Amino acid sequence: MVDNTYENTNAGASGQAAPVGGGDVAATGASAATAAAGTPDATVNAAAGTAAKTTKTTRRKAAGSSSKSSRSAARTRSSRSSKAAKPVVENGAGHAVPIAIGEPNEFGRVDIMSFAPSVEDDVFPARVELGEPFHVSAEVFMEGRAKVGATAVLRNARGKAICTVPMTETNAGLDIWEATLQAADHSDLLPWEDGYADIKKQLGHHTVVIQGWEDTYASWVRDARIKIENDDDVENTLEYGAKLLVRWAKTRDAGLSAAGKKQLTEAAKVVANTDLSSEERLAAADNDDIAVLHAEHPLRDGLTESRPHPFRVERPKSSFAAWYQFFPRSEGAYVDEATGKIVPGNFKTAVSGLERAKAEGFDIVYLPPISPIGTTNRKGRNGALVAGPDDPGSPFGIGSEEGGHDAVDPQLGTMDDFRAFIARAHELGLEVALDFALHCSPDHPWVKAHPEWFNTKADGTIAHAENPPMTYEDIYPIAFDNDLEGIEKESVRIMNHWIEAGVTIFRVDNPHTKPVRFWQDVIAAVEKKHPEVLFLAESFTRPSIVRALAYAGFTQSHCYFQWRNTKEELEEFLAETNGVGGYYQHNTFWPTTPDTLTEYVRDNGVAGHAVRAVLAAMGSPSWGIYNGYELIENHQMPGTEEQADNEKYEIKVRDWSKADEYGISVLLASLNAARAKHPACRSYHNLTVLKTDDPSIVAFARRTDGRYSGTGKDDTVIVVVNLDGHNEHKTLVHVPLDELGLPTDRPFKVRDELTGREFEWSWENYVSLAPWADVAHILSVEV
Repeated sequence: MVDNTYENTNAGASGQAAPVGGGDVAATGASAATAAAGTPDATVNAAAGTAAKTTKTTRRKAAGSSSKSSRSAARTRSSRSSKAAKPVVENGAGHAVPIAIGEPNEFGRVDIMSFAPSVEDDVFPARVELGEPFHVSAEVFMEGRAKVGATAVLRNARGKAICTVPMTETNAGLDIWEATLQAADHSDLLPWEDGYADIKKQLGHHTVVIQGWEDTYASWVRDARIKIENDDDVENTLEYGAKLLVRWAKTRDAGLSAAGKKQLTEAAKVVANTDLSSEERLAAADNDDIAVLHAEHPLRDGLTESRPHPFRVERPKSSFAAWYQFFPRSEGAYVDEATGKIVPGNFKTAVSGLERAKAEGFDIVYLPPISPIGTTNRKGRNGALVAGPDDPGSPFGIGSEEGGHDAVDPQLGTMDDFRAFIARAHELGLEVALDFALHCSPDHPWVKAHPEWFNTKADGTIAHAENPPMTYEDIYPIAFDNDLEGIEKESVRIMNHWIEAGVTIFRVDNPHTKPVRFWQDVIAAVEKKHPEVLFLAESFTRPSIVRALAYAGFTQSHCYFQWRNTKEELEEFLAETNGVGGYYQHNTFWPTTPDTLTEYVRDNGVAGHAVRAVLAAMGSPSWGIYNGYELIENHQMPGTEEQADNEKYEIKVRDWSKADEYGISVLLASLNAARAKHPACRSYHNLTVLKTDDPSIVAFARRTDGRYSGTGKDDTVIVVVNLDGHNEHKTLVHVPLDELGLPTDRPFKVRDELTGREFEWSWENYVSLAPWADVAHILSVEV
């Protein structure tokens, strides 16, 4: 949804605002100044040429002179630019004129500072999904009592303004101005679908600039009201106002229609008519009709533009995604009655996993590594150091005499079987994500071909992976200091190999154990050829490394959601995930994984699984489920937070008919249906934590303004969850109606997306949740 309410159409021959210089606050130059003053085109072009020529001269001097000379040149340039466009003086009162800017530390005529979101001096762009509303703010101000206005402009990679929004001053004392922008509309198109080429054109590196200007009209109205009320210099004030209205009507930057110009000129005649009372004269310029013109087509004096701030607009599913993980070898596996041995599944039987994921409303299917598994030091059940003759080994022990990272495990099938599996996924509207684990078994071809890629012990043997007290004798980690370039090249080759087979997403295993620069190089190389590919970082580690990996190009990140279980922990983590950090790091909420099963999930039974699913699905735009969750697989390996009978080391034979006994699969489908229905669930930037009185009940709301919802209607969802899987809890939920744009003078109707029941809500709302009835409400607001 694009709102081009107004854009500078008069600065320079291109019809767009033409910054002079490349500094921190890039003024639109003398051409904008003279245009604002109603100067003829010849004068506009001459003034613009003077400013540009002066800037080039300054840059040449700066390249070969001292800092003192640079400062002197800058002062000279600013002085000349001021001369190029002198202010129009009316009865002693002038209006602001742009000041050219050539250095990052120079201010323009209007001061613009503290742009947000911004990190690391804008080295890394903020990231949003196509159609996802996002918030920007800045300090915009001038000297003295002058009023200012501000506009936020989103430009695409070609420099074209695609969204222009007037900003609102939200804190006058601190000069803070804010706006919400949106790059096009939300889309669910996938990379292989018809029409995606048009989506692709809208992606990539964008910029946001803040335009600030002196709001001469608003300043005049404020002063005129006071002067007329106090009978102070009334005639001069009104005469100045009449001339201001005429100048406004002639200013092409305002983008006025013929009717708007006529409205202003007619108003100017009344303001200048000395036969009328001063109140009548002012009323001609101070009324609702003129206020509309002022809001939509303002007179912008001293127009100043900030430096561009980078934003990366990413494809559908980069932020709003629902993941489903399963092991192909367990899908369709069964016990042979004759031998008593497990017959593993393969890519053909694994279609059942695709169909289950689709039925439950997920849109990404994630597979662990599918390459051949080594036999040297192969681990047995639950990670036993000695494997039995029928133990299949861990898929993460990659590589054998049958091939390495670019080969398919023969037990699963052939490459053609894998392509057919992906084709079926695409028919169902599912993306396939593949695990990329950059380590290998002792049997991997790399061990002989590239011994320099591995660390060795003092005795000359290759060091296996370890995280004391845990050891992974079946895995050799990669060393990056001997041949970083070669390892990067091979990693890119492998990823491209799987992309050509139909993979569109990589879930990367333990990226935090490799150099961040390595991933930055690899992801950039892959995206250069395949910009549609997404990356999920499985990095349960320190926040600094997780954030750095996000900066390096990981689209989404595993996070510590699983260990945030108390009300206080959840409220803090929800705000963090959906706050400013959400522009750079997209936390994906998973209740469990094959590696992690918390005490909360272990101890709270079916209700606990339901609670964590609701929090994951509604607390983040991106969430995921590891299969078996529907069957309440919640037994821990003793002394650990890992799943007992871990699927990493064995083939699971599951009876999926038992899922009906628990109802979790139905809940998962309901959660994904609610997410798909409500635009408010798509954003990392619209969550408000709600106050509740009970320490076991957490509540939050998501709201998307109707201008950005795609439906034209505001969309608000309120989530209330009882964290106690054993006991009933009651509370009052306090809703800040004014902040959420909800009715403040009457109750409004809410509908529970999980049960269909309806309630009336207002400021204070009584809620009772019992784990044997409802663990949560997901309430859609109907007003």
